[in-house]
Amino acid sequence: MKICLLSCLLSGLGALSTLAQKTSPPPTPTPTVPESAAGAPVKHVTAQEAAKALSEAEVAAIKSPEKAISVIDVRTPAEFAGGHIKGAQNVDIASPDFQKDLAKLDPTKTYLVHCAAGGRSTRSLGVLNKLGFKSIMHLDGGLNTWKEAGLPLEKSPPAKQP
Repeated sequence: MKICLLSCLLSGLGALSTLAQKTSPPPTPTPTVPESAAGAPVKHVTAQEAAKALSEAEVAAIKSPEKAISVIDVRTPAEFAGGHIKGAQNVDIASPDFQKDLAKLDPTKTYLVHCAAGGRSTRSLGVLNKLGFKSIMHLDGGLNTWKEAGLPLEKSPPAKQP
């Protein structure tokens, strides 16, 4: 009788174990590079990573111009005039022509996009993707993190939009 009882308990435990495995949620997948709305990869970078990438691309672009990284600053023209990353293009996200202005850019190039804190530039990622941009970097935390890192800014009148 003890053997029968023990056998029944072991069978029951085996069945419960199998049932638990079948009803458990699947394991959470490993996070991948975040994507914008239509699926083009967006590389999210810190200020230090962005500065390093821009510096390396500037050197590489001497021999291979296609390796250049263009900077898109989506803040207002007044914010842009107060200080911006060297060589940045100001394409104001609040402009009614924002999408049309972005469409004038070459979607095959690599772009680093930012605003002041990251909210507006995050919203711009869907537009860039919709327009077919292939290589997008996003400065997480925006120009605020660039300044906090002590990285250089240029001050100049707002650049004419593309």
